[in-house]
Amino acid sequence: MSDVWLVVGLGNPGEKYAGHRHNIGYLVVDELARRLGSPFRAHKTGRAEVVEGRVGPTGPDAPRIVLARPRSYMNEVGGPVKALASFYKVAPDRVVAIHDELDIAFGTLRVKLGGGDNGHNGLKSMRSSFGTGDFYRVRAGIGRPPGRQEVADFVLSNYSSTERKELPFQVDSAADAVETLVTEGLERTQQQFNS
Repeated sequence: MSDVWLVVGLGNPGEKYAGHRHNIGYLVVDELARRLGSPFRAHKTGRAEVVEGRVGPTGPDAPRIVLARPRSYMNEVGGPVKALASFYKVAPDRVVAIHDELDIAFGTLRVKLGGGDNGHNGLKSMRSSFGTGDFYRVRAGIGRPPGRQEVADFVLSNYSSTERKELPFQVDSAADAVETLVTEGLERTQQQFNS
């Protein structure tokens, strides 16, 4: 297997979904791509857009990463992610999925390796395609829906105006967490970012 990390932003493609809570993963990989100074381009598999680069201290020892935005809907993301992992020869334990998390308050983050899918269709699809859930997760809190709002309606709705003011900080912090995970490991990342 290669030394590359595959960092996947989970979300739904298209303008219609761009501002939704479910698309926090896309926002974070967009920020990471901005930091690398590279635009996304279509991958040969035809099912994702990617940016390749290195993070951490400059030089040949800096970890290689592939940022990916799958071009499929959340519940079908596993196929494109598995295809990219196969193409770059990346084992599941070198895959990082960035996703929204209902059970964490908005504005907070948690990073972990493995675990269940907690009803998240993107994680469920990835687990099914890989045959394991042993990949990293950068979980960006969105909190629970207010009142009796359905979960599906909540995750597929835009952030509130108050949340939109705080969102850049959460995106920045999640991007920092990904870079720390890849360069310094899980324990250091959890100490620094898990709130």
